[in-house]
Formats: sequence, C-alpha cells, structure tokens
Amino acid sequence: MYNTLLGAHSGLRWLLVISLFFALIRSTTGWFGNKKYTKIDNIAALALVSFTHIMAILGLILYFVSPNVKWSKETMDDTFYRFWSMEHGLIMLIVVILITIGRVKSKKATTDLLKHKKSAIFYAIAFFLILWAGIMKPYLLGSGWI
Repeated sequence: MYNTLLGAHSGLRWLLVISLFFALIRSTTGWFGNKKYTKIDNIAALALVSFTHIMAILGLILYFVSPNVKWSKETMDDTFYRFWSMEHGLIMLIVVILITIGRVKSKKATTDLLKHKKSAIFYAIAFFLILWAGIMKPYLLGSGWI
C-alpha cells in the first residue's frame, strides 16, 4: 500500500507542478499584460486546485503510513526524519492553503486585472515553496525526488 501511494503521490506531483506553472504563467501574463480573465484561466485554476487537493489527501494518508515519519526525541536532531515528520507536511499544508486562497480571491475579484493579480501572487509563493520543500530539499537530503 505504501509503495502504491508513494508512486501515485510522486507521479501526480508533476501534474501539480505543471498545472501550477501554467496557471502562474497565465496569471502573471494576464496581470502585467492587462488581459481579460478567460475560460482557460478559470479551467487552469480549477485544475490546479483539484490536483492540489488530491495531492493533499494522498500526502495525508502517506504521512500516517510512511516509514520516514517518526516521532521520538531524536527526530528533531535528525535532518532527514525531521524533514519528513514535520517540515514537508507543514510546508505543503501552507501550499494547499495558498493555492486555495488564491483561487477563492481571484474568483471573488471584481476586475480581470485583480483576478490575475491575486492568483499570480498566491500561486507564485506556493510555486517556490513546492520547489523547495517538495523537490529540492528531499533531493538534497539524499532521498531523491520521491
């Protein structure tokens, strides 16, 4: 079960990163180009939120079955176990919140410029957090790109 969930979480990660990158590009170019908020922008944001929430559910299940999550006195002293037991999950929870807020705020915005601006800001912060805590840090810890 663990390997299946990990494989799904790992594979879907790339769909999330691609959809986030696409939504971020659309939002940024819409914001700085003062473009209309189109159906494609809405679909990109909806796909992003969907992938994000699916990943959050998979990640939450993985958290409770992972051999890399340990709670002991030594956990905080060990960079590897501290990352998987605390840092990764906490940062990814923040990512889920940022992406969801970005979507909600852009939906509620009254002008196309504000829709693009609000989503671009929230998506950009989430993108950099994902790059760090979801891709680069695990690789630097020697656990590879799970």
